[in-house]
Amino acid sequence: MTLRLAFDVYGTLVDPMGMADLLAQDAGESAQAVSALWREKQLEFSFRKGLMRVYEDFGVCTRQALRYAMATHKLPLAGNREDELMAAYLSLPAFDDALPALKALNGNYPLFAFSNGSYPALEKVLGHNNLLDQFEGLVSVDDIKSFKPDPAVYAYAKRATGAWDEPLCLVSSNAWDVIGARAAGLKAVWVQRDISKVFEDWGIEPSAVIHSLSELPEALKHL
Repeated sequence: MTLRLAFDVYGTLVDPMGMADLLAQDAGESAQAVSALWREKQLEFSFRKGLMRVYEDFGVCTRQALRYAMATHKLPLAGNREDELMAAYLSLPAFDDALPALKALNGNYPLFAFSNGSYPALEKVLGHNNLLDQFEGLVSVDDIKSFKPDPAVYAYAKRATGAWDEPLCLVSSNAWDVIGARAAGLKAVWVQRDISKVFEDWGIEPSAVIHSLSELPEALKHL
């Protein structure tokens, strides 16, 4: 049986905190805090929209979260600057280990990018970082109008990657994503980039834990 790999994108392959440098001109010393809140609310808004069944694509969640983060820190956000920051989000930097790991795995496993992001956004951010060509395909929640960790999203990923009767393994740095995938019956590797991060104790464990994508080829041998 062929193990297929589905890579989360935001936080796993590309770094949302890469926006902090650009936010420095808007937020000064608060740039890191604004960037962190932006990311936190981006995820929260997507979770809530999924539960409420009022789907709007991830770009809408991202824009609304940016407005919230700036307003919380009492920072102005002109319309043209908002558009600039949203455009920059499509050029988030990749983590240094992303491309080498994908190249090492390519040819040995079918690789897919699996994200809450829309197809145009994924094509831009992955293409910007020369990651797009490493994937056999892209899988976006936009196809079924919901968000991870909805079980329906992971079920759709199995269909979209062709893993009907074969195993599909999520690779994600987001613990909530790993828990969602495991609860839906997938294998899932947690990329614990920050050793201070604690995996939530829900009685659901990752299939493997790594600290860098460079460790993934070896970890997959033991799944």
